This record gives sequence, C-alpha cells and structure tokens, in this order.
Amino acid sequence: MTQTILLTSFDIWMSHHQTNSSDDLLEKVSQVRGIPHDLHFLRKLPVDFQEAPKQAIAKINELQPDLVVCCGMAECRQKLTVEKQARSGNEAIVTPLNLPALLEDLKLTEISEDAGKFVCEALYYAVLNHLNHHPKKINALFVHVPLLTPTNFQPIFEDFLDLLHRLTQSNPH
Repeated sequence: MTQTILLTSFDIWMSHHQTNSSDDLLEKVSQVRGIPHDLHFLRKLPVDFQEAPKQAIAKINELQPDLVVCCGMAECRQKLTVEKQARSGNEAIVTPLNLPALLEDLKLTEISEDAGKFVCEALYYAVLNHLNHHPKKINALFVHVPLLTPTNFQPIFEDFLDLLHRLTQSNPH
C-alpha cells in the first residue's frame, strides 16, 4: 500500500560549505522514478533551533504522513548513521523503530546514540515529541549523511534507498 513519506534536509550553515550532503542526497532521491510511495520533500530547512522544528512540525500537521525521515549532514562521519534517540537537556526520546533489524546487511549505515547536540538533535527531539502526542501513529527517524564524494555517493545513496524501503515495510499502513 502506498505510504506518504516526508523527507527533510538542511541548508548550509558554514561559509566553507558549498552544499549540504543531506540535501544533495534528497535531491537525488527526488529524481528516482518508480518509488511506490508518495514522497514529499521539505528541503533546505534553516539551521535554526526554533525555525527548523517549527517548519517540520507544520509540514507534518499539514501532510499527516505515515513516516518522517529527517536528514542532516555529519562532516566527521564516514557512513550514514541512523539516530536511536534525541536529547533535550536530561530528557531523551528513543525512536520506536527496530534499528538493528532495519540496518541488517547495510554496508554503509550504522546506529548512532549521539545525534550531535546541535540543530539536528533539536529537530529530531521536537519531531519525536510531537509525534508521541499525535493521534495518528507516525514513525520518525533521523539520518545523518556524511560528506558525499564521487567515491561514496552511489553506495550511500543505495543504502539510503534500501533503508527507505525497509522503513516502509516495517511501517505498514
């Protein structure tokens, strides 16, 4: 059954960044034909602690998706990393998704327990918190994307598409 999926990415935030790898990845995903789901994109969110969550939650409320996948860039990482949890102060919210099962056999994707203490984590926490109080069961995941190069782009892109497919299989509606 077709699912409605919201995919988000961030804009650049440092002067030396030409692009944001999370947005580069979603740009490529937006060009794929034949994905059997209704993909919606909220690209180039501002790197702002209040504005990014505000825009994402407004889009969730408008769209009422079945699944939300937020993406951000992690310059220091070498693989895609799916975030197990998001923290705000001493509070942590853990995604209900079975991450080990989702990532089984993916070569360039791993689980992280540290969403970065920056806007990515603020967005993820706000989204998970909002969805915990939402009447519709909507799963969410945050994926950190490493810097993309001509060497790693295709394998990371393939892992991301495989992850999306697995998320829709584990989230039947």
